[in-house]
Amino acid sequence: MSDSIATDETTRLIASNKVDGTAVYNPDGERLGSIHNFMVNKRTGTVEYAVLQFGGILGFGSDYYPLPWNTLNYDSGQGGYVVNLSRETLESAPHYQATEEPVHDIDYGRRVHSHYGVSYPY
Repeated sequence: MSDSIATDETTRLIASNKVDGTAVYNPDGERLGSIHNFMVNKRTGTVEYAVLQFGGILGFGSDYYPLPWNTLNYDSGQGGYVVNLSRETLESAPHYQATEEPVHDIDYGRRVHSHYGVSYPY
């Protein structure tokens, strides 16, 4: 095993810089976008949601869609995450533009999780 793999990824853990840019697919194999970043709870250290860059052309004009972390399933065959979501569900989800920054508070987290039918852990 090379040193870079040993420090950036194990069978159970992955470094944050390797998650950014990872492709996200729907169950049909359609690429929806890629992970822009993810939001970590400062107190617990748990990832609350990944932010999907979705829409636009070649990344231009795309918006950012928070996805509850537990909606993502890594598929090594595709080399990316798979979400069991339709494009329509994603398009109607809470999102923001690159020039905006939502208030990442508990109410926002609950709204994001609720949209996907996932309970908010806080």
